[in-house]
Amino acid sequence: MKLEILTPEKILFSGEVESVTLPGTLGSFQVLEDHAPIISSLTEGRLEFLAEGHIHELDVMDGFMEMNNNVVTVCVDAIKNNDEKVH
Repeated sequence: MKLEILTPEKILFSGEVESVTLPGTLGSFQVLEDHAPIISSLTEGRLEFLAEGHIHELDVMDGFMEMNNNVVTVCVDAIKNNDEKVH
């Protein structure tokens, strides 16, 4: 499935992933390929995704996500740290 992580300033990541774990306002949840369509609000917390056998982590601020047709779009206000370069 494809993951796109966006802030108002830039695209942080766009690529194929195996899973995404998100900090939902009602608790953390994971999205896998062929997940049913969903839209959810996000809260400050850790976003993790598995791509090419590696787990990538970003601490994000509030936002929302949408999953539709194996495309996960995550829009967040900002990330808290930018130590890891995500490609």
